[in-house]
Amino acid sequence: MFTDTGFWDTFRSLFPFLNLLYPSMNTKMQEGLVNAYKESGFLPEWASPGHRDIMVGNNSASVVADAYIKGLKGYDIETLWEALKHGANNVHPTVSASGRKGYQEYNQYGYIPNDVNITQNVARTLEYAYDDWAIYTLGKKLNKPEKEIGIYAKRAMNYKNVFDAHYKLMRGRKADGSFPAKFEGTDWSRDFTEGNSWHYSWSVFHDPQGLIDLMGGKPAFINMLDSVFIIPGAKGMKSRSMIHEMREMQVMNMGQYAHGNQPIQHMVYLYNYAGEPWKAQYWAREVMDKLYAAGPDGYCGDEDNGQTSAWYVFSALGFYPVCPGTDQYVIGSPLFNSVKLHLENGKEVLIEAPDNNKNRRYINRIELNGQSYNKNYFLHPDLQAGAKIVYHLDAQPNKERGIAADDAPYSFSKEMLKSKK
Repeated sequence: MFTDTGFWDTFRSLFPFLNLLYPSMNTKMQEGLVNAYKESGFLPEWASPGHRDIMVGNNSASVVADAYIKGLKGYDIETLWEALKHGANNVHPTVSASGRKGYQEYNQYGYIPNDVNITQNVARTLEYAYDDWAIYTLGKKLNKPEKEIGIYAKRAMNYKNVFDAHYKLMRGRKADGSFPAKFEGTDWSRDFTEGNSWHYSWSVFHDPQGLIDLMGGKPAFINMLDSVFIIPGAKGMKSRSMIHEMREMQVMNMGQYAHGNQPIQHMVYLYNYAGEPWKAQYWAREVMDKLYAAGPDGYCGDEDNGQTSAWYVFSALGFYPVCPGTDQYVIGSPLFNSVKLHLENGKEVLIEAPDNNKNRRYINRIELNGQSYNKNYFLHPDLQAGAKIVYHLDAQPNKERGIAADDAPYSFSKEMLKSKK
């Protein structure tokens, strides 16, 4: 759920793909994580031997949680549970990318201030909040007591602490609680990691409904999503020295949508949470058609350990794992007329879109195992059991399908609301 902030983060799409097709391989990877923690005292956050001091985030939490939530067994999950708690409240003594740099400030303020000499503070805050949710979700699955996991549920809402209601965007905040007077959402500032506020403001993978509420409701949220593609891509380029991610965004010419820089890759699927799934269908196909090609320059930016390819493979099937740690795949628009997935358990998933062509990208209706299906997501257990999915596509959007509140994918705010009733 997809950002350019570390090894595990760039694998947010790839690991769910392994959980779907090759769970035995992911089991081996989980065993490797157990060994890494036993040998070094921390889980790695980058793809290299040992630990590498690069990028931000504590996203091994999402990889561990997603595997167990999706049913993987046969490895030492209790050791990994201890590793996640340790990494959330410590930082490696020499490699600050492992564990959490700024964890003291994050735990104290509920965010990392931008005036305490810790850069990329907004990116870290958003990543840590999602990771805290992943830890909480795994703890619930393991039947850990509330006194042990409750703090992570609370910290999962820390994304709200860097949201500025005036701009309806995430931004850096001082230790005294105030926001700096100067702010441009297009600026690629040091509050973020190789990106800007328009990229990172959607990094609330576990709670889109909470983000919708912060932005003022579904119409305001949709307007902000639409604006990403409207605001010129050249804006904000003088805010720091030019880096290749900036140039790639300009060349792709989709406004502030920087698909070559992973923080925003899940954003097109967020329309499903706000009652306008047809826009997710439109933009998913638009990105596949315009930003990928079968040639030496086929990627619009960094491949980043498989993330950019994994996004394409999932999206071409017609769905995408916005939030690893849930058992849901959020629906987009399939690229092919027919695809068959051969699962490791011997089952098959057959995906058909007989009316599919470049001009027919909108879902009129979906059939799942012969029954009409209105949800904006598929469930992992349904796919693992073997499934036949038929997309009936049209040239015009069906604005009556997938618009009910119950059709929206998972949000943590909804879970918390139910638990209070």
